[in-house]
Amino acid sequence: MHFFKKNRFFLFYAFLLFFSVIPVCAQAADPIGASLFNVQINQDADPGKLNVVLQIFLLMTVLSLAPSILVMVTCFTRIAVVLSLLRQAMGTQQLPANQIIIGLALFLTFYVMSPVWKTIHEEAIKPYLGKKLSAVEAFDKAVIPLRKFMIKHTREKDLGLMIEVSKLPRPKNIDQVPTHILVPAFIVSELKTSFQIGFMLYIPFLIIDMVVASVLLSMGMMMLPPVMVSLPFKLMIFVLTDGWYLIIGSLVKSFTV
Repeated sequence: MHFFKKNRFFLFYAFLLFFSVIPVCAQAADPIGASLFNVQINQDADPGKLNVVLQIFLLMTVLSLAPSILVMVTCFTRIAVVLSLLRQAMGTQQLPANQIIIGLALFLTFYVMSPVWKTIHEEAIKPYLGKKLSAVEAFDKAVIPLRKFMIKHTREKDLGLMIEVSKLPRPKNIDQVPTHILVPAFIVSELKTSFQIGFMLYIPFLIIDMVVASVLLSMGMMMLPPVMVSLPFKLMIFVLTDGWYLIIGSLVKSFTV
């Protein structure tokens, strides 16, 4: 018993090695059974045409990266950040819920990006499905509308920073900027714009909190949290001014200008 306790790891690996060698020996002894697990790679008659397995692999890769692509190259970042800052400014804790904010940001993203996606479908996806363009040509065509959208909403300062950090030669025009540099510059610009909008949203709600806190302090009601009193007033003012209409309208129009 002392030997088994002391050498239990050695016995485990010997046991594993033994049962891994048995199937190999059986397969070598039975050539018919070995043919059941035969993997062949056949060369396609047309080298320019992708294999079906490779197409499925590329499709699964794109689907797995779709959320990241949606966040990086669309207006989703600005809308989601502004709606989150609005919720914090109002002090409504978890209302609206995260699912509602993400869902609203997604549908607004679909609405704002619909002209870009329509152009991609007409100039890239449709010709590719009609076998008029190769996969590489279709990708190059699809990137052009996205680049135009990102260039329109990217600041020169952020773009210059990314070019400087990458240590690449300075491009002669905007069309020579690589996409892998344009994307982070676009994200930084979107974050700054969303925080600027969030700051402007915070000001009226902050004034309401300060007024309520001053009134409660002057009345000697220091034990009463100002948030409990200011929240109904913030909700009332937000509803009376039709705040959702103004904010959503301003967000959508900020991408169409």
